[in-house]
Amino acid sequence: MAGNSARRGAIRKSGTKKGQVVGSGGQRRRGLEARGATPKAEDRTYHSAHRKAKAASRKAETTQQRRRYAEKQADGPEYVVGRNPVVECLRAGVPATALYVAVGSDADERLTEAVHLAANKGISILEVPRTDLDRMVSNGMHQGIGLQVPPYQYTDPKDLLDIAMGASEPALLVALDNITDTRNLGAVIRSVAAFGGHGVLIPERRSASITAVAWRASAGAAARLPVARATNLNRTLLDWAKAGVQLVGLDADGDTTLDTYDGTGPTVVVVGSEGKGLSRLVRENCDSILSIPISGGVESLNASVAAGVVLSEFARQRRVKG
Repeated sequence: MAGNSARRGAIRKSGTKKGQVVGSGGQRRRGLEARGATPKAEDRTYHSAHRKAKAASRKAETTQQRRRYAEKQADGPEYVVGRNPVVECLRAGVPATALYVAVGSDADERLTEAVHLAANKGISILEVPRTDLDRMVSNGMHQGIGLQVPPYQYTDPKDLLDIAMGASEPALLVALDNITDTRNLGAVIRSVAAFGGHGVLIPERRSASITAVAWRASAGAAARLPVARATNLNRTLLDWAKAGVQLVGLDADGDTTLDTYDGTGPTVVVVGSEGKGLSRLVRENCDSILSIPISGGVESLNASVAAGVVLSEFARQRRVKG
């Protein structure tokens, strides 16, 4: 025992190496392997771009929901409220289905006239609590009276063309491109009816539609003149052109002037908005681009005024020729 003075455990086995005696389990090798492309900024939850992308997505979803709600509302009845608007609609012959009068409303001349007009036209007159009118109108500015107007019944574009081509005189139609003001739409309908036109074509999207405001602006002409809605305005116009009508676009920079154009044949007058003008494809597919001579101090005409001027000239040409 005396000769073996070394500490227990101090003797190493021969052949044992210094350093790590347990393997890494491949962890170091995996750490050196490629991890793929860096995720996009908007895919990293901690990045500001991710928050912005989520906010944009929520905004787009809200916009879509509002659009769907507006389309759903367009399919249901419309309520014209306020004493002056209601009287104007009844005078213009808007095909209303019911007149609502709030209980306890002051019976002034406008309210009395509205009730008399509705009674003469056979429109139901309903006296309702003021809270019922409040529910119909989001802003509550109804002045105790509301007029229910049913959805407008649009004509199919093919049927409208058949009506125009089957008439005793050459077809005369108006197509509206980028017209979003309902008053402009109503004024155009009034002009088409006044100058012997056969109907109006509008696109389903990004366009004014027949509302009570358009009814009122048309002075009742919307009740007599068919209005069609096209899913694709450009495609419908091309189909009409194949059927034998001339597509005449209106533009201040047109290559033909109204003074020299012959509008006595089957014609579709295509009107763009005062700001945007005609869409590119619609313009390219027109047979002629027509300008209206105006004095130098005026840059352009309102869409409904321009349509009225052209329709008046075409009607004059047809009277002279006939």
